[in-house]
Amino acid sequence: MSRFALRGATIALASALLSLLSACQPAPGTVKDEALRAGRDAASFPAADEDYFHDMDGAIALSSDEIKGRNMWLVWTGGDDRLWDGLTNTSVGTLDLLKTLSSYPGLQASRDNRWTWLGLVNEPCFKKATGPDPNRYGLWLDQRDPSCPGDPFENEQKYPGVKIGARGKTVPVGSYYGYASGVVGLRLFPNPDFDAAAAKHWDAKRYYSDPNYYNDKNLVRPYRVGMSCALCHVGPSPVKPPDDPENPKWENLASNVGAQYFWVDRIFDWNPDSSVFPWQLFHTSRPGTLDTSLISSDSINNPRSMNAVYNLGPRLTQSLRWGQETLAGGQRNNKQFNDFLSSGPLTQFYTPPDTVHTPRVLKDGSDSVGALGALNRVYLNIGLFSEEWLLHFRALVGGQPITPIEIAVANKNSVYWQATEQQTPDMALFFLKSTAPHLLKDVPGGDKYLTKDQKVLDHGAMVFADTCARCHSSKIPTPAPGVDPGGCSGKDYLTCWNKYWAWTKTDDFKTKMRAIVQQKDFRDDNYFSTELRVPETVLRTNACSSLATNAIAGNIWDNFSSQTYKELPSIGQVTVYDPYTGAPSQYTMPAGGRGYIRPASLISIWSTAPFLQNNVIGTFNPSPSVDARMASFQDAIEKMLWPEKREKDPVLGDKIPGYIDRTTATSWLIIRGGYLPDFLRPLLSPAHRFFPAIFGEGEIKLGPIPAGTPVNLLADIDLLGESTATPEEKLDHQKKVLDLLTKLIHDLNALPPNATDDDARKVFANVVQPMLALSKCPDFVVNRGHYFGTASYPGEPALTDDDKRALIEYLKTL
Repeated sequence: MSRFALRGATIALASALLSLLSACQPAPGTVKDEALRAGRDAASFPAADEDYFHDMDGAIALSSDEIKGRNMWLVWTGGDDRLWDGLTNTSVGTLDLLKTLSSYPGLQASRDNRWTWLGLVNEPCFKKATGPDPNRYGLWLDQRDPSCPGDPFENEQKYPGVKIGARGKTVPVGSYYGYASGVVGLRLFPNPDFDAAAAKHWDAKRYYSDPNYYNDKNLVRPYRVGMSCALCHVGPSPVKPPDDPENPKWENLASNVGAQYFWVDRIFDWNPDSSVFPWQLFHTSRPGTLDTSLISSDSINNPRSMNAVYNLGPRLTQSLRWGQETLAGGQRNNKQFNDFLSSGPLTQFYTPPDTVHTPRVLKDGSDSVGALGALNRVYLNIGLFSEEWLLHFRALVGGQPITPIEIAVANKNSVYWQATEQQTPDMALFFLKSTAPHLLKDVPGGDKYLTKDQKVLDHGAMVFADTCARCHSSKIPTPAPGVDPGGCSGKDYLTCWNKYWAWTKTDDFKTKMRAIVQQKDFRDDNYFSTELRVPETVLRTNACSSLATNAIAGNIWDNFSSQTYKELPSIGQVTVYDPYTGAPSQYTMPAGGRGYIRPASLISIWSTAPFLQNNVIGTFNPSPSVDARMASFQDAIEKMLWPEKREKDPVLGDKIPGYIDRTTATSWLIIRGGYLPDFLRPLLSPAHRFFPAIFGEGEIKLGPIPAGTPVNLLADIDLLGESTATPEEKLDHQKKVLDLLTKLIHDLNALPPNATDDDARKVFANVVQPMLALSKCPDFVVNRGHYFGTASYPGEPALTDDDKRALIEYLKTL
């Protein structure tokens, strides 16, 4: 078939698919969530007040409201089990959380190695399944230890679940907290679609062992799996780690440290296969990282570390200085503390009708509408009100214009949203009580890692004052008027920042900062970050985190980013590198919010390595022990301060300043036949298989993608032309995308059956420049930047080796 015929067929297929999807979907704003359809209201979802998790977080004493906040954080899923069940089909079987929870002998992970292999936290008081459970449809799910107290959240009389079935039948679904699964952060819910016909078709043995059975988009599983915030935020306590991480006790776990050991490529791909391109994509996520725009894809592969939550009180307080934002339109529908409190210190963070002082939680500082708005957004992002959310984008794969999910619509049509809004103030209260730093000096045996030489510590403190504090201390001198970027509006921010940055290089700043560092209470209530927006031109780290588009005007999180964020100016140009030749070029960063990163907090930095926003600096160690954390910290901090020690690219070496994530094996983009829409299935029959290299026996298979291909060369293509300014430019962009894909498919199809990787590389070599031109983030070097203290910054003296070693000793004390 000619290239023109192929292009015509591609257009026809795309048009047919888009038409089918559009015809099947209701209009945004017209759907109700399961709870509302079941006749529930927010008052019928009272927060749980049982202190079941008392031993966590150092067994701190909590009030009733604070206990409710912790329970919400750990077990409330807000009906998101509906989303995760549906994503099993959307991901064409790659994601299957029921298998992630199982200990069936044929799976790579079970309760015995769940921590080591997956980085998931085994819930205390459970035992490994030793066989199929006849009471749970033959599934190999963890069993509760009968010697332990029961889970109070499974009380169906106190916490009755909604009763609704998408197939037109009303069926019970248990407690609205579901049932404990054996994994912290995942809850089991009876599937309302598992009716008599589904039960008759169900075969647990084939579910685990027969691909022809489990790779069927019509298969109905007996349970849906819901996800709470705990999955990505609970981890081993740095100061009281478990002796055996596969078998922790509640006292060994902390609610807010972040899932530092989480392997997304293994959790979201239950049967990992390096020859499948989605595995190659997931594999770029280092342990402890996740792309928060994975589901509502912005066509940028953007794995970022899961933040530890420390010192929320001081963090809120410093937002009065640096976190002022202006709200407009739908942004003003976010709940503020003032909506729940008539007086008290928490009401100072909002001045009606449109001014809020807020921490910036996401790394690009986009969720800037207030602390409660940031918490509520998380629940939408993990699937609350998916009935509406999924109408605004195409999950996982992208390629469809993204439109904003409106808070006003959620308030009207989602009882789960209403209940979540009512409960997040209690969660904030819990954080205010539970986010104290984990200090190395408090760890049994931690003293052996801390120097006793006060001169070294004093030296390190001065280095910190001169080099680090301007971004990594919430206690800094007060600048002159017009120099503090915290007082500037969005459009004026960069001008203020440049003045501030220049001032931090002066003797005036350094003298005052040294005096502050020497104060006895310097570490007390210091968040060790300013949370200012730092331009990527200063950081020089990988630009993809700051290029995320979900929060720009008109995108999915439009209602959750402030007007001042949307008005931020362009920071100018950053240097990017050709992934095949290493040749540098300049890339102009767009305006409208992108281009900035808020500095990470250095609290408990000894326990949080590897470093940078993508956990790429330092060697990962799967053990949560203090010795292992310190080994990881030492390796990571040396690579931060001595950039020449960082990993180099295996293809380009010293031609570029770091490492590019490349495919590790020849791979293919495969869609199993069972997940194809019915109207596309005839393409799999011999009579219709006009592209044998693409439409193979029982599946669609695109490739080969040769080993060594930059993963983000494929993953970051801007399919929609979101960065274009006019409809004409967007249309031209989409034509270029179509031409590119047509050429790539045609040339791959022309390869002989025994084509080598070298043959396939020639195909990709012909399209590298068009792909770079269409990329939403052409910056592929993942471990560059943050060169502070080196000779890379003109006008700033480089630190000596003694300076750096003293600084390391000081950082261990934070």
